Amino acid sequence: MGHASRRRAMVERQLRGRGIRDERVLAAMGAVERHRFVPRARRWEAYEDRPLPIGGGQTISQPWIVARMAEALELGPDDRVLEVGAGCGYAAAVLAELAGRVTAVEQDPDLAERARSHLADRANVEVVTGDGAAGRPDVPPFDAISVAAAGPSVPEPLRSQLADGGRLVMPVGPRTHQELLLLRRDGDVVSEESLGPVRFVPLTGPHGVDPP
Repeated sequence: MGHASRRRAMVERQLRGRGIRDERVLAAMGAVERHRFVPRARRWEAYEDRPLPIGGGQTISQPWIVARMAEALELGPDDRVLEVGAGCGYAAAVLAELAGRVTAVEQDPDLAERARSHLADRANVEVVTGDGAAGRPDVPPFDAISVAAAGPSVPEPLRSQLADGGRLVMPVGPRTHQELLLLRRDGDVVSEESLGPVRFVPLTGPHGVDPP
């Protein structure tokens, strides 16, 4: 079975079969070639239902998690998206299929450069090296924010950079008990909803938890 066949099977069995219903998200997951974003020696595992190491102590997230987070953000074609924790660029590529503009922030310079290489053919994605939890206060608020690392709570800079009507998804909690939170802003009111248990690498720096 080639990569294209494995990708189709991933979409039908792992995503649609496990409750992903947004057809735009399913199409995006089917369009982005996950095997291009993993180390060459692991490409045969690219469409399996699990995260994979990409170096620097980081992982490329399980396909279902990428799809679940994208679905929860309810992205429109004109939305501006901030991604915290770009990693190798895979989730940013999926978000770019769904939104108008994606700003992906990665604190590891080597991973950030790798993400830029992977995303070079996507004109609507910018990869920035820096502390993603600080967001991008120099640009207008974002319609959606996706955080791919777990912290004790949602950093205040990210809350403040969420536009009215905006959505944010982030894993929150200690290593042993994380849950995926969905935040929605309605004026000055921000509501929270748990989307279930997850397991992510920790958010580091002043707004996160430094690794042991």
